[in-house]
Amino acid sequence: MFANIFITKPAKKLSASPSYNPTMRVSRILRGAAVCAVAVAASAIPIRALTRLPLHGQMHYQMGSADLYPASANAHEDIRQATLKAAAEHKNVLLIFGGNWCLDCHLLDLYFHDPGNASLLSANYVVVDVNIGEYDRNLDLASKYGIPLSKGVPALVVLDGAGHLLYAQRNKEFENMRVLDSAAVTRFLQKWKPRTIHKTTATHHAAK
Repeated sequence: MFANIFITKPAKKLSASPSYNPTMRVSRILRGAAVCAVAVAASAIPIRALTRLPLHGQMHYQMGSADLYPASANAHEDIRQATLKAAAEHKNVLLIFGGNWCLDCHLLDLYFHDPGNASLLSANYVVVDVNIGEYDRNLDLASKYGIPLSKGVPALVVLDGAGHLLYAQRNKEFENMRVLDSAAVTRFLQKWKPRTIHKTTATHHAAK
């Protein structure tokens, strides 16, 4: 099942004024449309939603299953397996603490499925969605990685392939995704992706 949202430009041209910012208006429209699509998707499991926003070069976002946090998932084992996979593939592990009831969690997932972010995510991260239930599941993992769930979700953690903590969200950075956009997610993924070792440098050291 798909939900499509199309946004067209207003019929009347707004008069210019010092307080009117067209870029800000478009940004708010895009976020509003994304929130509406996520709300539809989050209302039924495992519905899939597709939101097409025909602004700025046919931009579109695609969200995966609304059942982001299956009740049957074993987060401890999932993290263990993800760490092994990350080590073998020279990636980092991205933990996303949240719940299916969390609108902002679904909106974050929507932005992760933006084509640019999706390729960045798959090339550099192994993702584990950590279900917090009704703030009564996997609390030990939140404590282990220093995540203050009292500040809300989604909350992100980045580990390296050895399981070492690289980043833990402690200041509500992604808790209110409704005021953020896809670019904020892109910046985060770029910042915390594994560092690349240049082949020329590696070859030089090997020669020694």
